[in-house]
Amino acid sequence: MGKTAFLFAGQGSQYPGMGKEFHNICAEVQELFSGAEVIRPGTLAQMFEGTEEELRRTDNTQPCLFLADLAAAIALETRGIRPDAVAGFSLGEIAALAEAGVLAKTDAFRLVCRRGKLMQEAAEKESGSMIAVLRMDAAELIALCDELSVYPVNFNCPGQIVVSGREEAMAKLKAVLTERSFRFVPLAVGGPFHTPYMAEAGKRLREELCEMTLAPAAIPLYANMTAAPYAKDAGAIADTIAGQISHSVRWEDTLRNMEIFGVDTFIECGPGKTLSGFVKRTVPGARIFAVSDAASLEACVSELAK
Repeated sequence: MGKTAFLFAGQGSQYPGMGKEFHNICAEVQELFSGAEVIRPGTLAQMFEGTEEELRRTDNTQPCLFLADLAAAIALETRGIRPDAVAGFSLGEIAALAEAGVLAKTDAFRLVCRRGKLMQEAAEKESGSMIAVLRMDAAELIALCDELSVYPVNFNCPGQIVVSGREEAMAKLKAVLTERSFRFVPLAVGGPFHTPYMAEAGKRLREELCEMTLAPAAIPLYANMTAAPYAKDAGAIADTIAGQISHSVRWEDTLRNMEIFGVDTFIECGPGKTLSGFVKRTVPGARIFAVSDAASLEACVSELAK
């Protein structure tokens, strides 16, 4: 029998009400959320009742989505389902760090709150956006990005690459793509993330990590930057966490490396089904589940019990 991986959703998948059902049915989730509310008062109100506009602000999105992601994993664990490996998409990597035991859950929440603030500040200094470009030759897109001074940042799956950059340059890219009849989709994020414009935020986050205890991952934790499992050394772990903000997300390679490791069941933890779509297009034949609420939890548990 193959291995199971938990995948944690990233920014853009958030929605008002996320995580509420797990909070209502799972004591362990209630405990996590209560502790987070002490650290950052008002978080639960934002998660359960906030507007889409409020949740789109990076400094709000990140702590709220982190909790929703981790709540799904905790709910699965209470039903006896545990991962053999984990990965998280961008922000989701912080939830993966907590799930793998690299950071205590409380420290991971403090870190994600700080990460969100630093990235929001960076985004306000460098106004920008991100788009997913569909079915364009990778080499052609990379060359175009270099020409227009934007960055191919998220290599999601075959046929989908996310580009990030300053607003003016991104407008030029959209015009060229439209002229050449290539389809693209704007992402619900608030800045030019995973670009050099986030380097200062990464540097400051690295300083925060000096104050936290970092343990080797208890199970393979695949890093966005390398598509390989995290190193065991605390300094290398900190460098990877901080560097991720300003580097590309190698998600397609991550999924392929998980398949090589023996993963044949992927469970997306948190809002949406974006990562499930990436798995479907990257790992043919894999079993795929998306757990975001009580109904999807029950469906996943039922299928895995067969």
